Amino acid sequence: MCKMPYLPAALGFCFLVLTVSAPAYSQQKGFGYSDVIAKAERLAQKPFVQPGNLPDFLSQLNYNQWRDIRFKPEDALWLKDKLPFQAEFFFPGWVYNRTVKIDLVQPGEASPLRYSPDLFNFGMNKFNEKALKDVGFAGFRLHYPLNTPVYYDEFVAFLGASYFRAVGKDENYGLSARGLAIDTALPSGEEFPYFKEFWLVRPQPKAGPITVYGLVDSVSLTGAYKFGIRPGTATSMGVTATIFLRKKVDKLGIAPLTSMFFYGQNTNIRPADNFRPQVHDSNGLQIASSTGEWIWRPLINPGRLLITSFQLNSPKGFGLFQRDTDFNDYQDLESNYQNRPCAWVIPGESWGQGRVELVEIPTSSEKNDNIVAYWVPTEPFKPGKPISISYVIKWGSPQIAEPPLGRVVATRTSVGGQKNSELYVLDFAGGKLDALPAQSKVVADISAGGGHVLERHIERNKYTGGWRLAFPVMRTITDRPLELRAFLRLNDEVLTETWSYVDPFTESGCR
Repeated sequence: MCKMPYLPAALGFCFLVLTVSAPAYSQQKGFGYSDVIAKAERLAQKPFVQPGNLPDFLSQLNYNQWRDIRFKPEDALWLKDKLPFQAEFFFPGWVYNRTVKIDLVQPGEASPLRYSPDLFNFGMNKFNEKALKDVGFAGFRLHYPLNTPVYYDEFVAFLGASYFRAVGKDENYGLSARGLAIDTALPSGEEFPYFKEFWLVRPQPKAGPITVYGLVDSVSLTGAYKFGIRPGTATSMGVTATIFLRKKVDKLGIAPLTSMFFYGQNTNIRPADNFRPQVHDSNGLQIASSTGEWIWRPLINPGRLLITSFQLNSPKGFGLFQRDTDFNDYQDLESNYQNRPCAWVIPGESWGQGRVELVEIPTSSEKNDNIVAYWVPTEPFKPGKPISISYVIKWGSPQIAEPPLGRVVATRTSVGGQKNSELYVLDFAGGKLDALPAQSKVVADISAGGGHVLERHIERNKYTGGWRLAFPVMRTITDRPLELRAFLRLNDEVLTETWSYVDPFTESGCR
């Protein structure tokens, strides 16, 4: 969990990873999600209280020092009970500079999990034992025999602010999700709600979903969360939330996803001299509309902050995807970017009118998360009325949500043959495309806002079995991004998803 989200300081944004200590929680009977909702509602009626800080010796740790502090696996929660799940816990320090209260629910009773420094191995760190006595936990992770029957793999982690992430079978961590996104990419600066308390519900003896409750707090709101988490080839996470506003929020992002895109196959001038062909946790935003249209928006690392919106009515789903899943796409034996999961958000009920908003932030390093995507309802939320949200997040390979039509498998760009022109080369495959004879009269529908399509050329790619579309675009307005869309059809039959792309104007020439 080392990468930090990033926004330029000049815009007044500040990404902090916050968790917090909560007062002692008395034992209750019949504890459930309704109790968390009641707790969030009571909390919203009080002014926000800024959480306290960790001791300096912990907040001043660097990443390697903090990473050297490990929970002792022999003390994992539920290990001795031989249940399908086990839980281990994170020690605070480095950027994780607040603690979070953790409770256990079994059966129907909630009681606090007692912290002890004896649960941790501190590695090469030399601390005063007395100073560690009442520190607490920063978060937790869940383990399950995901890849083999005999080893409990870590597959979910909740750590830092309202961040959490998961993997499916044979994957390693990549992108993250968050509870909420508040005022993201606004000049006023982003507000980061954080989980201040968790409840881990004792799992059943037979494999099934595990339930986690969470309490969110921030300056503008509080929230009660319920997570039903089922690991597998794709890990499924049902999310239910009830939000209480303390005050008006200008922009509330629902089901936010956060990822990293440094450079990819569509980057014809790399931002770094590097042996790896691509470096990213995700390479595109995928959207399924209620009209049946599927949209693929390749990610970029822009020269300036870039915000793109997709207006929709009750979307079927959206997510950040890692479609390039071959080792040769990355050549990275350490990071294994080909094994990073996709995350697909499925609304639980009609979300109505709104937009999927994509925020792309300049970054000069793969250490920073610079991609954010979330849903923003058209109708603003108002204080005084609870907000109910439900959705499912699936974590896994691109097969968790494949378009029924042909899809974009590659986006490549270069300078065009004329001044102020760009060349776009797209490869499509799948669906009915693969069975079409080479002489089929496949047509490309292309639109270019801010530019003029000079010509278009489409042919079957005999090396891949798919179809390649190439077209140059002349910029007619040179001080704003090109907004491009393209799809393939045969007569009136649409054959592919819609490729949607923004090619920004940038002084650096790094596209």
